[in-house]
Amino acid sequence: MEDSVWDAMFTLQVPLLEKVLRAALVYLLILVLVRVSGRRALAATNTMDFVVLFLLASGVENAILTEDNSVTGGAVSAVVLIGINACVRYLTSISPLASRILQGRPTTVIEDGHVSPRGLRKVGMRQSDLDHAVRSQNGDNIGEIEHGELTPSGQLVLTLEEAEQSATKGDVADLAQQLRRIEGFLVTAPTVAWAHDARTIHQGH
Repeated sequence: MEDSVWDAMFTLQVPLLEKVLRAALVYLLILVLVRVSGRRALAATNTMDFVVLFLLASGVENAILTEDNSVTGGAVSAVVLIGINACVRYLTSISPLASRILQGRPTTVIEDGHVSPRGLRKVGMRQSDLDHAVRSQNGDNIGEIEHGELTPSGQLVLTLEEAEQSATKGDVADLAQQLRRIEGFLVTAPTVAWAHDARTIHQGH
C-alpha cells in the first residue's frame, strides 16, 4: 500500500524527454504569443490582463502535465521552465540582436513636448494613461518632456526639457563657487579703489 502511494507521487507517468520537450515547447509558444501581441503599457496589470493570464495558465496546463500528476513530473516541468527563462534572460543581456528579437525596441511616445499618436497606437496606450504617468514622475504636463519612450519591459522613461531639469549637486557647487568669487571681488574692490585714489592724490601733491 505504501509503495503504491509513493509510486503514484514520484513515478513519472510519461517519458522524461517528453516531459522536458512539452515544457520547453509551451514556454516558447507563450514567448512568441506575448512578443507578437505586444507589451502592456506602463507595465501595469489590469483586470483583463489577470483574466488572460488565468485562462492562459489553465489552457497550457494539460499540454505540460498530460496525464502525469506526479510530484516528480511537476518538479521537472518547473525546473525546465525556470531554466529556459534564465537562459533567455542571459541571452538577451549579452546579445543586442537577441534582445531586439525577443523583447523588442523602446517606443517613442513623447517628442519635443508633443504626444506621438503613432507611438501610442503601437503600444496600446491612451493619452490619459500617459498624462497620469508623467504626473506620477513629478512632471506637471507633457509639454515639459523633451523625450519619452516606453521600454520593452513597460517602463516609461522621460527626459525633461533642459529648462525644466532640476539642478544637480555639481550645478549647486558651481553656483556657490561663483558667488564666493563675486563676494571676494566686492570685498577687495573698495580697497583697491581707495588705494588707487590715495596714490592719485599723493602724486598730485
